[in-house]
Amino acid sequence: MNPFNPASTALVIIDLQNDFLAADGAYARGGASNPKALLLPAKVAQVARALKARGGMVASSQFTLWPDAKGEPMIAPHLLALRPFLRRGDFAPGGHGQANVAEIAPLVDVSVCKVAYSAFFNTQLDWVLRHAGMDTVVVCGIVTNGGVASTVRDAHMREYHTLVLEDACAAFKQETHDAAIADMRSIADVMRCDELLALLQP
Repeated sequence: MNPFNPASTALVIIDLQNDFLAADGAYARGGASNPKALLLPAKVAQVARALKARGGMVASSQFTLWPDAKGEPMIAPHLLALRPFLRRGDFAPGGHGQANVAEIAPLVDVSVCKVAYSAFFNTQLDWVLRHAGMDTVVVCGIVTNGGVASTVRDAHMREYHTLVLEDACAAFKQETHDAAIADMRSIADVMRCDELLALLQP
């Protein structure tokens, strides 16, 4: 593992939003809730607080369904086929569903709206991290094989030192999570939350 400097490290939280996780969110309404993901916010909040105490930064991505001129959400065809229950108002910019869950919302320094898997794709995340002096990113959130894996690969291509918190990520199936984590080991350091918290001790 590369030398670790908390002050130049950003925790990048992927899609821990109300429409994904809340009992009144879009995914719960559509029967696509992810029980393991519900356990993540408390773990992630603990890491976020520890990192911020050492001078690091917390960023989040917020999956967003932008409305068209008629107010209807612009949903990618593959996503609509997978999640046909998505409707007007879900993941709408500025709405409750698009917002970060309550456990992490007060800890986030900067959020970026994203329309695809990676938190770097068509967002200002890279610009913000570079200008804030960040050279390391710690990625967590949902889903392991989607937004997390895509963000990790984009971070690697941008030459950030990249870490993945394996127990602060979740997928809809354990075997999918495990396969994605194994795949990311070739481009990122993989660790558990308690290991990172140990590194963040003063």
